[in-house]
Amino acid sequence: MAVESVPGPLSGVTVISLEQAVSAPMCTRVLADFGARVIKVEKPRGGDFAREYDQVVQGLAAHFVWADRGKESVALNIEDPDGSAALHRLLDSADVFVSDLAPGAVTALGFGPDELAARHPGLISIPIDGYGAGGTLSHKRAYDLLIQAESGACAVTGTPGSPAKPGPPIADVSTGIYAALSIVTMLYARNAPGRPVPGPASGSVSLFDTMAELMGYALTWSRHTGIDQEPIGMGSPAVAPYGAYPTRDGQIVVLGTTNDPEWQHLAGDLLARPDLAGDHRFATNAGRVGHRAELDAAIAQWCAGRDLDVIQRQADAAGIGNARYNAPTEVLAHPHLTQRKRWRAVATPAGPVTALLPPPILTGYDPPMGAIPALGQHTDAVLTEAGFDTDALAALRDRGAIGPAVPAGAVVERTIP
Repeated sequence: MAVESVPGPLSGVTVISLEQAVSAPMCTRVLADFGARVIKVEKPRGGDFAREYDQVVQGLAAHFVWADRGKESVALNIEDPDGSAALHRLLDSADVFVSDLAPGAVTALGFGPDELAARHPGLISIPIDGYGAGGTLSHKRAYDLLIQAESGACAVTGTPGSPAKPGPPIADVSTGIYAALSIVTMLYARNAPGRPVPGPASGSVSLFDTMAELMGYALTWSRHTGIDQEPIGMGSPAVAPYGAYPTRDGQIVVLGTTNDPEWQHLAGDLLARPDLAGDHRFATNAGRVGHRAELDAAIAQWCAGRDLDVIQRQADAAGIGNARYNAPTEVLAHPHLTQRKRWRAVATPAGPVTALLPPPILTGYDPPMGAIPALGQHTDAVLTEAGFDTDALAALRDRGAIGPAVPAGAVVERTIP
């Protein structure tokens, strides 16, 4: 029986965003996935610089296609007084304002928290910055790699002597998600029935604070030991055995244990090594971590004599967590995504492309998976809605306060396979 789709939980919420690259775009994409209307304000010339990172998606940039579906693009030059006034008019009827510009830029343009509170009472504002206010690094530009290096994340990634940046932009993405969570929290506080005092209407989230939080285990461990943990590649310094092992058929299997009973099953049931299971050196996780190399050698020898599918079947039967090491091209064809219908078509200016559904699955709610906007595609429609007539739009365009009109047919209609 088909479940009738319901309006998104954030339907009726309007978000205006001065955003670029990943952190704020990911924040507002999350809000759009839950039904919010997101109006992305971009520079008339070039727009969000992530639009130009590459051209691999039918001429569009992969970062932009990933982080910017379901938004309306308005091309405004907010350095121009008329462009700035137009943005303030949009904020008059908005619920949320998000930004992630360079340090001090939003305030210098007249859209800092204090001015927003004075001109737009009740507007929720969340600036995303690099290092947060009040510190020696607050003035610095911040990108994902820079933050991961500064926060210690690169030092616990890779192998000893060869630190590495974690592949996904986890500083950007995690900060965007924390910002979205903060916005939802403030929306709830604003609308909660019976609340004795108004909830907060502004806040901020920094990439550095977010990465410091994600480093919580490593920082806690080092605080209480005085030692920097060494990175161990595909594994965890916290538990053992837990790693990646080549198989007889040229694959890589990842096996792991996280507690003592699991270790007993791995050693006794999977490896058929009662000598390992009964060895007092390996009875606790601390002992196993201390003898990681010996255990890895035993598991590697066992895996090298078996094919991947045999190992995984036997590991499942023994209750041992396991996975196949996959490259991105293999994940694209992953049967678990296909069987669960996790891919959807999304419209773009270059035609439909395929994108993953957002991770949360809400009963009865089908995420909109809106189109990727062309630069300035919605400028005229959004400003007309805000009260600008044709002559006013023409005047704004003549002085360069808004971008050029987007030709008809800039966006291809979305189709569902």
